[in-house]
Amino acid sequence: MHPYIHARTQPDKTAFIMAGSGARLTYRELEERSNQVAQLLRSLGLKAGDHIALLLENHPRFFEICMGAHRAGIIYTAMSTRLTPGEAAYIIENCGAKLLITSQALATLAEQLRTHTPGLAHRLMIDGTRPGHESYETALAAQPATRIADETAGGDMLYSSGTTGRPKGVWVPPESAAIDAMNPLIGICMNLYGMGTDSVYLSPAPLYHAAPLRFCMTTLRLGGTCVVMEHFDPEDYLRLVAHHRATHTQLVPTMFVRMLKLPEEARRRHDLSSLKVAIHAAAPCPIPIKSQMIEWWGPLIWEYYAGTEGNGMTMVSSGEWVKHPGTVGRAVIGILKICDDEGNEMPTGTPGTVYFADGRPFEYHNDADKTAGSRNRHGWTTLGDVGYVDAEGYLYLTDRKAHMIISGGVNIYPQEAENLLITHPKVQDCAVIGVPNEEFGEEVKAVVQPRDMRDVQGDAGRLLAAELIAFCRAQLSPIKCPRSVDFEAELPRHPTGKLYKRLLRDRYWAGRASKII
Repeated sequence: MHPYIHARTQPDKTAFIMAGSGARLTYRELEERSNQVAQLLRSLGLKAGDHIALLLENHPRFFEICMGAHRAGIIYTAMSTRLTPGEAAYIIENCGAKLLITSQALATLAEQLRTHTPGLAHRLMIDGTRPGHESYETALAAQPATRIADETAGGDMLYSSGTTGRPKGVWVPPESAAIDAMNPLIGICMNLYGMGTDSVYLSPAPLYHAAPLRFCMTTLRLGGTCVVMEHFDPEDYLRLVAHHRATHTQLVPTMFVRMLKLPEEARRRHDLSSLKVAIHAAAPCPIPIKSQMIEWWGPLIWEYYAGTEGNGMTMVSSGEWVKHPGTVGRAVIGILKICDDEGNEMPTGTPGTVYFADGRPFEYHNDADKTAGSRNRHGWTTLGDVGYVDAEGYLYLTDRKAHMIISGGVNIYPQEAENLLITHPKVQDCAVIGVPNEEFGEEVKAVVQPRDMRDVQGDAGRLLAAELIAFCRAQLSPIKCPRSVDFEAELPRHPTGKLYKRLLRDRYWAGRASKII
């Protein structure tokens, strides 16, 4: 279960291809380069258990770095390319990265990071260099392509934003030190999705997200071929399925929406008959959207519910979903438990916090309190979602306890925007919530109590809303910022100061059976 095996058995087979540029790597080349990466990491003094950070677009060098880190026992953190310098610097420092690998395409952000991370030991840049950065290609070329003597499994530690303040790194230790060992995702992909050496996996999303990265790495572990889109375009995606005869893919509901909005002629133009499995997750899918997708693509759509934490997973096939519309499936990793706030199990059909018992262990990096907060008195773990289980064991999600917003499959926690907005001189109080959006599932909205209601009378309200949105965008990545602002004379707070955010959300979600879509 590793590219080094496929480099022996099928050395000239394409391991992956970039959909736009056509750049590709064979398994022989992937093996050689990942060995050079491991050698490079050792030459820089990095040992098993050390951390590195990646700030890369969907790039042909992405997988050689991850595979090299994996076989050197290195914990690698792929960061969003949409972060501000301050946000990226926090992650680099919090994970304790000893090396940052970036690219010329992100040179402006990389240069800004130099002043934010003066203690970072090593910086490498791909496709060129800037002051303070060494050439990745030159450094790699100086290394042998032989395996290091002390190979041991590393893994990814990706950051999942916290409900209060800064993002938190999620570390799920590998179950075995062997670099070619089986893991739960490989088993699922083989046994449920039928993936193997003949698979062609089309990946349309940024590789810094957990699912795209892990499914691509699994495809490479199994000896298939990854086709990686640099950017998602709905009709280009359909064209790529036909052109590469893709057999497997993973999407988010927003992509379904955008494809369904294509003209009928464009939707029917491309031959999708090669597709065997289309997986979706990351955000709840509206029932009408999924129904239309099954009608269009047939019963090949699988859905799962899980988090970066990897503590548990549910799964549902198209056939099961049609019989249980709206479900996210039954548990395939861990045992589902629905509990009240005291950790007592709830009766069948009664909503409560969703826990997994006997799931995989994980921890939030350098945050013992948050790690402890994800567990109840039984030791069961939760992502903070609310739902219920029916008599047949199918899970239905109804709300997010922690007020997380999922927009286009991206997790957004509102605290950072709230903390920023409250510093604006015209803002007395504020709340940031997720509201329905047909294409993205949810969008970010700020509900603001101005210091003076006269500031929002007439056209002044529109101008202040634009000012507050620009204020946020100047300091946070756009995905975290409100797309719209509503004004209220007073926000619903308890005398103790607690904000009843759900009362605000309920106004925008009125008439919907679920508080998530």
